[in-house]
Amino acid sequence: RGAEVVEVSKSRGPEVPATPSARREAREKDVPLASVKTDGPRVTRDDVRKDSAKPGTPGPRDPGTSGPRKESRERMSRRRATIAKRLVEVQATAAMLTTFNEVDMSAVMALRERQKQAFKDRHGVGLGFSSFFVKATIAALREFPRLNAEISGDEMVLKHYFDIGIAVGAAEGLVVPVLRDADQMSFAGIEHQIRDFATKAKDNTLALDDLRGGTFTITNGGVFGSLMSTPILNPPQVGILGLHAIKERPVGVDGQVVLRPMMYTALTYDHRIVDGSEAVRFLVKIKELIEDPGVLLIA
Repeated sequence: RGAEVVEVSKSRGPEVPATPSARREAREKDVPLASVKTDGPRVTRDDVRKDSAKPGTPGPRDPGTSGPRKESRERMSRRRATIAKRLVEVQATAAMLTTFNEVDMSAVMALRERQKQAFKDRHGVGLGFSSFFVKATIAALREFPRLNAEISGDEMVLKHYFDIGIAVGAAEGLVVPVLRDADQMSFAGIEHQIRDFATKAKDNTLALDDLRGGTFTITNGGVFGSLMSTPILNPPQVGILGLHAIKERPVGVDGQVVLRPMMYTALTYDHRIVDGSEAVRFLVKIKELIEDPGVLLIA
């Protein structure tokens, strides 16, 4: 052990005046004592900690790596901090459960393929899947109104209007602008509004009124490649629908195994006012409407 100390001392040059705790801290964090600034006669442990906390300071070396590994610190934005706080709060206050189903996207994809060019020529916007799911969600909410409610004390506040939140990606995380009175919007109106929201989110120009309220939320992790997830409620809402990536999978159709473009759907709900059977039937209703999208066009 003595020979080892002498060798280290030689490799680091003249010994730096430092407290024993500072030397231990420097060894653990692999910080050269000679590089640590101090205001006193000796380097202290606090001096070492301050130095190692600086962005870009080499961290401890892993035996399997060559060279130093770097760490940096970045303060959370106000929006990110608010999101984090709300997510923790909802998990502590709501009785969240998630139920899953899968949807055969063949029919809606075929309809979209047939109509997309005419739709774009007529309305100046592409026909996506979002408008189909918004329409299907509203139809399902009409049938299961407690998913379009919130809890106030010991009362359920049932909403007889449909303000649908659409989660879109922004630089600082997902934001949820709201389609006001979405039941009164056309397919084209929904697609235009979602496109505008996405542009505003990218430019960080969403207004507070764009984000305020909402009776139910739809989030699409599929655009990022997610195959399945359990979305978290957006309080005070009691339901959120999660959409996912469309993947070809073998399914049974009329006694035959065939490949079909399938999407997993997830509904997270507040079990305090939504029963499990309601949640399951809600997803089944959406599945039925998406698999027979003509019903949405004549509803």
